[in-house]
Amino acid sequence: MLKLAAFLFAVAAFAQTPDTVFLEELTWTEVRDSLKAGKTTLIIPTGGTEQNGPHMVLGKHNFRIHHTADRIARKLGNALVAPVMAYVPEGEIAPPTGHMKFPGTLTIPDDVFRKVLESTARSAKQHGFKDIVFIGDSGPNQPGMQAVTALLNKEWAGSATRVHFIPEYYRGNGFEEWLAAQGESKAAIGTHAGISDTALLLAVNPQLVRKNKLANAGQPSETGVTGDPTRASLAYGKKGLDLIVEITVDRIRKSTAKN
Repeated sequence: MLKLAAFLFAVAAFAQTPDTVFLEELTWTEVRDSLKAGKTTLIIPTGGTEQNGPHMVLGKHNFRIHHTADRIARKLGNALVAPVMAYVPEGEIAPPTGHMKFPGTLTIPDDVFRKVLESTARSAKQHGFKDIVFIGDSGPNQPGMQAVTALLNKEWAGSATRVHFIPEYYRGNGFEEWLAAQGESKAAIGTHAGISDTALLLAVNPQLVRKNKLANAGQPSETGVTGDPTRASLAYGKKGLDLIVEITVDRIRKSTAKN
């Protein structure tokens, strides 16, 4: 009897739907059932694969937005999350511009990026998602997400499906202002791989930050750093993630309430 009970328990555990909001970790029948249960919002997160100074991994944006999208979807309660888009515009290839000047960065043309966004959203609509949300962890992603949102909402006017671009995820979330209130200078906070960037990744996974490579910016054209990552901390990062998640959830709720 004990062996039978153990066997039945193991079968039940094996068959259980995992506690996840990520589309790629679900079966198609589990997605179907989630839609029927009211999970009709799909978050489409965009990251990037780019240089982040000598102290942070190339997938910084992808790791960060995977973490925040998970938290955002769970707080919303009615959302699933599409796979993170790791291929985004990062500069020209020949001659290299922007982050493409540093080994490891991967780029795609902006028009290709927009088409992938568009096709992903169209796929979601086909399956019954009613609210499709774009959030992006990188600056060059923002114009494309905004443009595709406008394009599809114009085409889908009168339908039950709407697209929502949430720019506050990336800019206007209050993190840099909070850092300034702690006494950090604008120069130290930086625009790339400085305090804010580094602190956020520390809070997601400190193993993705090479602490022995932390250094002040020097020449950004040589280091890829604008800011002072040596002043980043886990506490700063946790606060930043909380602010990003909080404002993004608020904006999504307000935007979807207008439908």
